Amino acid sequence: MVDLGTNFIYDAIDKDLEEKVYDKVQTRFPPEPNGYLHIGHAKAISIDFAAAEKYGGVCNLRLDDTNPIKEDTEYVDAIKEDIEWLGFKWGNVYYASDYFDIMYKCALSLIEQGKAYVCDLSADEIREYRGTLTEPGKESPYRNRSIEENMDLFRRMTAGEFEEGEKVLRAKIDMASPNLNMRDPVIYRILKATHHRTGDKWCVYPMYDFAHPISDTAEGVTHSLCSLEFENHRPLYDWFLKEVGLFDKPSRQIEFARLNLNYTLTSKRKCLKLVEDGIVSGWDDPRMSTLCGMRRRGFPPEAILDFISRIGVAKANSVVDFALLEHCVRDYLNLNAPRAMAVLNPVKVVIDNYPEGKTEELSVQTSPSDKEVTAPITFSREIYIEREDFKEDPEKKFFRLAPGREVRLRGAYFVTCTSVEKDENGEITVIHCTYDPETRGGNAPDGRKVKGTIHWVSCAHCADAEIRLYDRLFNVENPSDEDGAGDFIKNLNPNSLEVINCKIEAALKNAKPGDKFQFVRNGYFCADKDSTPEHIVFNRTVSLKDSYKA
Repeated sequence: MVDLGTNFIYDAIDKDLEEKVYDKVQTRFPPEPNGYLHIGHAKAISIDFAAAEKYGGVCNLRLDDTNPIKEDTEYVDAIKEDIEWLGFKWGNVYYASDYFDIMYKCALSLIEQGKAYVCDLSADEIREYRGTLTEPGKESPYRNRSIEENMDLFRRMTAGEFEEGEKVLRAKIDMASPNLNMRDPVIYRILKATHHRTGDKWCVYPMYDFAHPISDTAEGVTHSLCSLEFENHRPLYDWFLKEVGLFDKPSRQIEFARLNLNYTLTSKRKCLKLVEDGIVSGWDDPRMSTLCGMRRRGFPPEAILDFISRIGVAKANSVVDFALLEHCVRDYLNLNAPRAMAVLNPVKVVIDNYPEGKTEELSVQTSPSDKEVTAPITFSREIYIEREDFKEDPEKKFFRLAPGREVRLRGAYFVTCTSVEKDENGEITVIHCTYDPETRGGNAPDGRKVKGTIHWVSCAHCADAEIRLYDRLFNVENPSDEDGAGDFIKNLNPNSLEVINCKIEAALKNAKPGDKFQFVRNGYFCADKDSTPEHIVFNRTVSLKDSYKA
């Protein structure tokens, strides 16, 4: 479970329990099932579930399904999968639609008290009448309808007598309030759409600001933990719970700063455009900020929770560096990912004095450095090494293979370059070496040292694999607003994906989708869901070090 330390939310809960405002703690995570969860949701999930666990309470999953036009069971299933992947377990699964009858009763109560009315203004007219931050709004000409007329009209709205947009139900509060949310907000609108759970029972649906407090309190939520953008909505949250007059212990809303991560987008609308325009392969594209995308890329849930713990819970919005998330991923994988050898840019090496046809099984460490686990790997006369590990004319501090220079092959032998072969374009095609048979395992009996150790795979005993080298999807810190016009497409990183073919050690052929490895000296990689025994695919999760340059 994520450790959020001490914070202002816990201070508020402590005070409520001490003053016996509540005798328990119950929270909820209430996503709308109209898209996939992203890294920002991971923070909200962590805060909701951690608070319940700390106080021995319950955190429920509640799907805010008040807009049947945009919602789908596909998203419900994906939300559940992501929460479980992070390691959290909800107490119960509820839906806002479970409370439609209660919400309707609350709306009738407001009408009966003269605190809600049916309005015929269009959406544009309502915005026009609303006023500005410096000017009060104007009252709707329908604001003073009688209770009887409002009750009749609302029941007729419910019966489907009117068309969408023709009428809405609004709370009667204060059109001169300095808080625009209190200026007679719409609480019910007409939507003639089939709901994924209630079918065609309803053609009027509550707005979020009305459904949220009613659902919370009806469910027994004590502390409704929300991101900071709902702070200005809290007076309305409290007003509804007070005025409907149906609840003895209303829920309390507390706001925290949302997670803003640079070089990413979390807007569902903009993410949908990336998917629909084919800029990414789908919602689970490993470059996306969605949890399913990060899962596919190979980000461990433990690393994401570590990241959430490190940034903590704050009251003020800020932007967190994506490099911190990558750092947490590296920290976790360094301690947990088995080691393997893969040559991303291969060039052939022939060890001339190694017997032709001979092979031997060498023992190479596969576990993280603090453990002692090894696995066999086949060595032979012809191997592949990284092209970057050889230079004909090396600079002073180049300690890898070069003419006349001796290096260690990881877990194998010392080898010395004797000559090279080149094609008609002058590119090296084969490097010829000799080996010292006394250095099996990578150590010389005479105690001599070499400065370079390089990885390799046997030409006859390796496998081909497709490697997808992922980088950040955007090349500016704030892709939405960098140009002042919100044209985020122009801020795409053209090099966010490079696909190459490489050589991997044979054992990696058995990797299952989601399996994670450190490819020695190359970074951390994860077997992709597209991978099959016939076509092996690995995604680069992160490099060994943060090499990103803004």
